[in-house]
Amino acid sequence: MALLTGSTITYGVTNAGGLREDLTDTIFDLFPEDTWALSNLDKEEANATYTEWQAQELAPPTANIQLEGDDATFGSLTAPTRYGSFLQISSKTFLVSDSLESVVKAGRRSEVARGAIVKMRELKRDMEARILGPGISTAGGTGTGRSTAGMEAWIAGPTVSGDGITTSNAMFATAAATTGTTPPTASGRPETAITDPTTLGALTQTVLSQALMGAWASGGDASVILVGASQKAKVDAFAGVATRFVDVMGANQASIIGAANVFVSDYGKHSVQLSRYMRSSVVLCLDPNFWAVRYLRKPLKRELARTGDGKKYQMITEWALVARNWRSNAKVVGCA
Repeated sequence: MALLTGSTITYGVTNAGGLREDLTDTIFDLFPEDTWALSNLDKEEANATYTEWQAQELAPPTANIQLEGDDATFGSLTAPTRYGSFLQISSKTFLVSDSLESVVKAGRRSEVARGAIVKMRELKRDMEARILGPGISTAGGTGTGRSTAGMEAWIAGPTVSGDGITTSNAMFATAAATTGTTPPTASGRPETAITDPTTLGALTQTVLSQALMGAWASGGDASVILVGASQKAKVDAFAGVATRFVDVMGANQASIIGAANVFVSDYGKHSVQLSRYMRSSVVLCLDPNFWAVRYLRKPLKRELARTGDGKKYQMITEWALVARNWRSNAKVVGCA
């Protein structure tokens, strides 16, 4: 059927001609903000821009055979090791004109309220990425900011390939890797940059178990394995993954979930957690009891001085990652 000449249709009128918009009064947020570390680690208070703590190590075990009737001799107590980190200032800002705040908007009543939610969530993501990453702790200066070290930088020591014998907290995914270092702490904090291995390899159950052994041998219980999406798929295929079922009511058939929530090794049961913010080439084996986030200033929203026809806001925090004893943790690096 042909369109009659002179017909008025929507294509000719459009919004400019008076058609009302059909706009849903909702903003569908996509906020990938499952920040495992910020949600699960202990929170502490700091009192200075450089914060410190102590960790104790025990002397290696010996045969300890004594003579009958022998008089006691005395050894010196091993002094605790002093660690520390500079507190990092992290912030997000936004500015909303008075006109925008005054007009009727779709999906929100206040642009200031929406901006505060968005920027606070972005701030949390920045902090999570720093906590899980390889950044080192620096003092900063008049032209640079202070920085706190991430978990990758704290879990130091020799990085070796999994041979089933060597006890190390830091493992290469492949024996072919000949480069890559995580320098030990100096002056009580990680202050030398990590170098990544140039050769990558597939994550294997042997190497992951070796890393877990390194944490266990140091007295830790690495109950959480933190991975990105690509390494999660490899862990799912390990033989040590516990089969998981979902309880259902009535006669409905139970579902088998094709993902690893629990990995069982010789060193216990380990919860496998996905993270969007850690590097894809790294797997972290963590004992959450030995980490904390320490705040000098907890995250807050504050309005800044007005200089024009709008309102300025800043989300700001001053914080540091505390590695109470990094030896209770382990990592695998160079994962393809």
